[in-house]
Amino acid sequence: MRYGFIGLGHLGGFLAGSLLREGFALTVHDTDRSKAADLIARGARWADDPHLLAQDVDAVITCLPSPAISEKVLTAPNGILAGLKPGSTWIEMSTLDHAAVERLAAVTAEKGVRMMEAPVTGGVHRAAAGDITVIAGGDRDLYDQHLPALQAMGGEIFHAGPLGKAAVIKVITNMLAFIHLLATGEALMLAKKGGIDLTDAFNIIKASSGNSFVHETEGQVILNGSYNINFTMDLAVKDLGFALGFGREFGVPLDLASQALQTFIRARSTYGGSAWSSQVVKLLEDAVGTDLRAPGFPAEL
Repeated sequence: MRYGFIGLGHLGGFLAGSLLREGFALTVHDTDRSKAADLIARGARWADDPHLLAQDVDAVITCLPSPAISEKVLTAPNGILAGLKPGSTWIEMSTLDHAAVERLAAVTAEKGVRMMEAPVTGGVHRAAAGDITVIAGGDRDLYDQHLPALQAMGGEIFHAGPLGKAAVIKVITNMLAFIHLLATGEALMLAKKGGIDLTDAFNIIKASSGNSFVHETEGQVILNGSYNINFTMDLAVKDLGFALGFGREFGVPLDLASQALQTFIRARSTYGGSAWSSQVVKLLEDAVGTDLRAPGFPAEL
């Protein structure tokens, strides 16, 4: 089966690379062709626009920064639907809300194209290793058909149910990650101000009941000072906004997520939307006048 991949940013480039590494025929496109240079050198074909890419493949995978961009790439005159043949598949790996997934699935169905959602979670460093978690939503037969490609890109693969369900659980996992990020910053600052060596504090927390995946990963780039988790403030604010929207829709009060969103909005206004999301901890560092730094931690995972 021939796949096309659109969106070769921090995450998409690694996902596309995993498909190539596992021997899949791949055509790629991005608004910045330079991002495709390594993939082309490794055997991927280049398409000048989404329409031309879609004409060349059986299924198109997208990994894009916002629902608006996903819809534009899908429906523009030179978009995916202009090129995909009836019976083809669109696999959306971007993080959308479930209403957008259901609406866009209806648009694709009018053209005889089937949609599957497959957002990922676990961090860009795990995408680079081909070990990221993939959460698929859509018809089971479609999931089974594309499972080999999902397995090429990821480690643990889950089928979350019908279209829209993967979007909900993906936003939930991101909401938890952002709350944990704020918590690990506060914990490390308490340790610092309490006179505890930060390397010791990191390792003790890692071995404790208070540990989290975020502490183990983003805690390291915070202690390095790079904050480089390859995920931006803009994306964090977007995903927390989705979570609060689900809270309103489902009638669930989200006190911690609400506070986290306000903190990330403040961090975005201070450091910019393109700043790494882990830099939210710098708000606390600046307020207290104390940096959280320790030797030996990596600048990037």
